[in-house]
Order: sequence, then structure tokens, then C-alpha cells
Amino acid sequence: MHWTEYAAPLLQGAWVTTQLTVYSTVLGAVLAFAAGIGKLSGNWVLKGVSVAYIEVFRGTSLLVQLFWLYFALPLAGAAIGLDLRLPPVLAGVLALGLNIGAYGAEVVRGAIQAVHTDQHEAARALNFSPRQTLWDIVIPQAVPEMMPSFGNLAVQNLKDTALVSLISLGDLTFRAEQIRNFTQDSTTIYTMVLFTYFGMALVLTVIMRALERYLARWRAAKG
Repeated sequence: MHWTEYAAPLLQGAWVTTQLTVYSTVLGAVLAFAAGIGKLSGNWVLKGVSVAYIEVFRGTSLLVQLFWLYFALPLAGAAIGLDLRLPPVLAGVLALGLNIGAYGAEVVRGAIQAVHTDQHEAARALNFSPRQTLWDIVIPQAVPEMMPSFGNLAVQNLKDTALVSLISLGDLTFRAEQIRNFTQDSTTIYTMVLFTYFGMALVLTVIMRALERYLARWRAAKG
């Protein structure tokens, strides 16, 4: 096979990788805000759940989390009479999203706590409720500060998608391994894969930096 014949299956795999990255990054961002804010909550139940989630998913391997969701969860469900089998795409998105969300939660917590106490005092002077203070004063100032770290996490998440090939999901890495097993042309195939991941990471970085600039302007407009 000529290298041009590798392009079509690799592009199919790259499309799967792109979908996994987008879905899991969005899920991770939602979980990051929920757990990051929850960790600062005065409600001990909400805080306990948030801390437990963050520590479990930061303290265990992403690969083990993926295998647990795909292989162990159905067995646990069968033991209690439930069908908890997950499609490979859903298992991959959940594992990646839960993992990046746990790391992102610490970014959210740190950015919120970095907002100067004068802002909280001004909000109290204006009779803002704690909820209003959080969403109208703190979050608009904290979000732009989170973006560089979120950008790094998004790129890391893109690279971590390669692990889903181990549950037979046809992403870029899985397609590359299929072609390599057939052709034994490791050098050409993995060079193409390397540059494909690099190109995808570059595009993702540009998107995140554009979002960062937009949010900085939004913060300035909020005053």
C-alpha cells in the first residue's frame, strides 16, 4: 500500500478522535465547574461529594477508569440484575470527561479563590446574596483566569483519547494499528499519525486562545 492509501482510514479515525475530544471536553468543563464550586460550598454533603469525585478521579489511572466503565461496570450491573453495558463511544467520553473534570475542578477552585476579597466585601455592601456574588461578581473575573489551564487540559485530553483504542473504538490510534498490522509499515503510518495529532492539537490550541481572548473582552465589558 502507498502512503496515500492510508489517508482515508486515518481520517475516519481522526474524525472519531475529534468527536471524543469535543464531547468529553464539554462534559469535563461542566463537571469541573460543578465540582470546583461544590468543593467551596458550605453544604457539607455537596462538598464531600465534590472532594470524593476529585480525589478518586485524580488519584487513579485514566486507563483503569476506562477499563472499569467498559469491562467491570457491566459485570457489577449483572450481579444485581441490571444491564449497565456501555457503548464504546459512551464509555470513552465518560472516562475522559470524568478524568479531565476532576483536574479542571481544581483549576476552577483556585481561580475562584484567587478573586480578591475586596470584591466579596463590595458585594456584601451592595446586599448581594452569596449566589449573586458568585455568578455576577466572582465567576466573570475567575473564568478568564482559568482559560490557559483549561487550554492545556483540552490538549492533554486530545492526546488521552488514544487510550480508547484499547476498547476497540475506531479512533485514530486504533485505525493506525489496524493498518500497521496489515502492512507492517510502522514508520510511515506512525509518522502520519504523529503529524495528525500535532495538527489537531494546534487547531485546538488556536480555538482555546481565541476563546480566551473573547472571555477577556467579555470580562472587560462586565467592568
